[in-house]
Amino acid sequence: MRESTIEFGARGEEAACAYLEQAGYEILERNWRNAAGEIDVIARVGDTVVFIEVKTRSSIGYGHPFEAITRDKSRRLRRLAGQWVADTHSVPRRIRIDAIAVLWPSDGHPSIEHLEQVC
Repeated sequence: MRESTIEFGARGEEAACAYLEQAGYEILERNWRNAAGEIDVIARVGDTVVFIEVKTRSSIGYGHPFEAITRDKSRRLRRLAGQWVADTHSVPRRIRIDAIAVLWPSDGHPSIEHLEQVC
């Protein structure tokens, strides 16, 4: 049976979280949602809360995963990060928005790219 797009994306997020934890990040939340949208991963590293957009693809046939982070998506991520801070009454010393691209070909292992401060 073929894996759905949602299942494939969830597998990519699992790989991204494993990568982040190995790099010393603490995962605070996954798939945080409100009426305005969703943040894939919220993590902490040191005194910084990091809001992370994860894009998973099986190839770059339709472009690199980072190309899916448009100007509108960047604006939405900034707005959502502010809403998370307000909703949780958290006062992080620093915040940052990152992106992780997971390229996971059907016949291989994933490769992960992490871009910090994408917007």
